[in-house]
Amino acid sequence: MIFLTEDPIDINAAYGHIQTGEAGAINFFFGVVRNNTQDKAVELLDYEAYGPMAVREMQKIADEACRRWPVLKYVIIHRTGTLHIGEMAVLIGVSTPHRGDSFEATRYIIDTIKQTVPIWKKEQFDDGAVWVQPTP
Repeated sequence: MIFLTEDPIDINAAYGHIQTGEAGAINFFFGVVRNNTQDKAVELLDYEAYGPMAVREMQKIADEACRRWPVLKYVIIHRTGTLHIGEMAVLIGVSTPHRGDSFEATRYIIDTIKQTVPIWKKEQFDDGAVWVQPTP
């Protein structure tokens, strides 16, 4: 399951999607909005995405993770729109037979999303805003 949403992410639905009797490990990564960056107070974040292309790119990443590790099921959900401090911006979930593969696949997915998927983040401060460059 891969999608973009302006709605809050439902953790229980994500867990229900990737849970399977074959899984000995289920790993989740939650990316949340923090209140500061580089010693500046963040008020909120705005996320924009080129939807169809972003979903296609996330699917390619998931497919590659499934090729590299014995992924049983996965979920990738990314928020768009305005998010406030403490809100979840992205959820990655992976189930595998063993924990090491689950950790590695999850890290690969989030790291690659931040590098290649057309989702843009604007940080809002009390004195202006700045678009954040992708993480290398």
